[in-house]
Amino acid sequence: MKAFAWYGMISLTVVLFVFASNPAGSHEGHSAEKVLFTKHFQESLFNVTEHAMYSLEILLDDNEHNIGKDVIGIVVHDKSDEDVVGAELTIVLKNLATGETAPGKLTVTDKKNGLYIVSGLDLKRDGKWELLITVRKGGVEDRVKFIFPDVLKERPSKGRYSP
Repeated sequence: MKAFAWYGMISLTVVLFVFASNPAGSHEGHSAEKVLFTKHFQESLFNVTEHAMYSLEILLDDNEHNIGKDVIGIVVHDKSDEDVVGAELTIVLKNLATGETAPGKLTVTDKKNGLYIVSGLDLKRDGKWELLITVRKGGVEDRVKFIFPDVLKERPSKGRYSP
């Protein structure tokens, strides 16, 4: 009788261990993947898109990259932290007080190494502005907002970040 009780306790322990190590609703072979994005430059702006599909690093001046007046560089990485080449970037600069978009024509040039150069973008405007950048590549679309001038005060140091 004692052997049967021991066998029952061991069986119960094994069953509990199996259920504890494979929670209900989990998919075999799929684990929670930790996404890390790299910020390369010290004085750049950095953020991860709403659904963590991309990270964007904005280079604002010649200290980070040779860019020029009313020109910014945007480094785009995917969720594997790899350079995104050949993406479509849609950029809208909107005055938050009036809701109007900034005048002027923007030109986006893909430099083929995850770097996109945007010309015709004046970020030194008075007031509060929202820079909305949408990245689209291979059916994957995500976006991120930068609020100026607030974002200029919150520059994280270079390193790796998780959304």
